[in-house]
Amino acid sequence: MRTLIAVASLAALLAACGESAPPAADPAAPPTDASVPPADAATPPPAAPGQTPAPPAEGEQGGTADWRKVVSAADAASLGRLDQAWRLGRAEAEDNGFADKVEALGPLVDPNAGQAGRLQPPPGAYRCRTVKLGSNSPGGLGYLEYPWFRCTVELTPGGDLVLTKTTGSQRTRGLLYPDTDNRLVFVGAQAWGMDETGFPRYGQQPVRDQVGVFERIGSNRWRLVTPWPKVDSKLEILELTR
Repeated sequence: MRTLIAVASLAALLAACGESAPPAADPAAPPTDASVPPADAATPPPAAPGQTPAPPAEGEQGGTADWRKVVSAADAASLGRLDQAWRLGRAEAEDNGFADKVEALGPLVDPNAGQAGRLQPPPGAYRCRTVKLGSNSPGGLGYLEYPWFRCTVELTPGGDLVLTKTTGSQRTRGLLYPDTDNRLVFVGAQAWGMDETGFPRYGQQPVRDQVGVFERIGSNRWRLVTPWPKVDSKLEILELTR
């Protein structure tokens, strides 16, 4: 994808971090976000502290600058219902007693907080955390907030901008595609649990796929918003900051 941008989780961990732990998860469900770094020979693993991560292959997610040519019809439809996911996710979190926590997040949970300009995060290391609004199953928690993990942004020799969440048991990796003046589109997939040795590519395992919008919401602050994710919630937000 040579035309792409060349300029530039759960109960154990939350308890350990002082958060209220949710009910035990369904054993068939994906793992919640505990700190489990991947290690893989086929897909470049996250770098150890102080090391530079190996770049991924050029054009690794479809060889096109148009995300619409890569994503499935179902994922494109989910992205088209982004406003509904914001509305229902926030309402459910607030109705379930988390209104104060949601309000405290400020611009992170403001659907209109995306800013024009400097959309591409510079390559390098970032702090990142996940917030989930609403539930995608009856009786699920309406709000989940995780501690800080690590993310990276890489610019490949071919001009691909790659976002990777490198720690936690729900990790993600994919490309940031150009879209509008105030957002990019993320297309990627998740790795789950400590037994995962790499990241599936988008489309290989549809239940792992993630498609969302990537926005700048402040100085050195960005968010990836995934509507209708396959697990846990109605809306998933990954915040990145330096």
